[in-house]
Amino acid sequence: MSKKKLHEDQKYIDGLAANNTFIIQAIYDKFVPKVINYIKQNSGDVYDAQDVVQETIITIYNQAKQKKLELTCPFDAYFFLLCKRKWLNQLKKSGRKEVTINEEVLSKDDDAQVLSFETSVFENKQTLFKAMFEELGEACKDLLNATFKIKSMEEVAKSLNITYAYARKKKSLCIGQLTKLVKASPKFNQLNY
Repeated sequence: MSKKKLHEDQKYIDGLAANNTFIIQAIYDKFVPKVINYIKQNSGDVYDAQDVVQETIITIYNQAKQKKLELTCPFDAYFFLLCKRKWLNQLKKSGRKEVTINEEVLSKDDDAQVLSFETSVFENKQTLFKAMFEELGEACKDLLNATFKIKSMEEVAKSLNITYAYARKKKSLCIGQLTKLVKASPKFNQLNY
C-alpha cells in the first residue's frame, strides 16, 4: 500500500505546531469566515463560532505536536469538517436541533472526512486521559507529570527526592492504575469504533 502524499497545505499544520503567528493569522483570515457563516446559519452566533474555532485550533495543535499530523487533503476541508462536527455535537448536547445543511459547504473530500474523524477520536482520547489522570492520587500525578517533562528517570527521582528504584516501580504502578481507570470508564468502549 502506497503512502499518501502530503498536501501542500501541510504548512498550516506545521505552522500551528510551531506556534507561528503568521500562519495562525492566515488561518483566521482564510478559513474562519466560512465557519462563522455556517454556525450563524445553524442556531449559533459569532461567539459560538469563535469558541468552536479556538477549540478546533487547540485540537489540531495538540495532534500536530503529539501525533505528527500529516495532512493529505486541503486544510480548508479538514478544518471546516472539524469545526462543523464540533458545532453539531454542541447543538446535539444542548438540545438546539435547528440545523440548516448548506450542501455547498459540505466537503466531498474523503481524506478530509478520514482526517477529521481521526482528529475527533484523538481529541476524545485526550479528554478521557485527562479526566482519568485527575482521578489519580497526588503522588502519582506528581511522578507522571515529572516523567512527561523530564526524560531521564534518574533526574525524575532526584527532582522528587526519591530513589531511582522507587521512582521506576512507582511509575509502573501509576501507569497501571491510570490504564485501569481509562479502561474502566464507560467512554473507553465508545472510543474504539
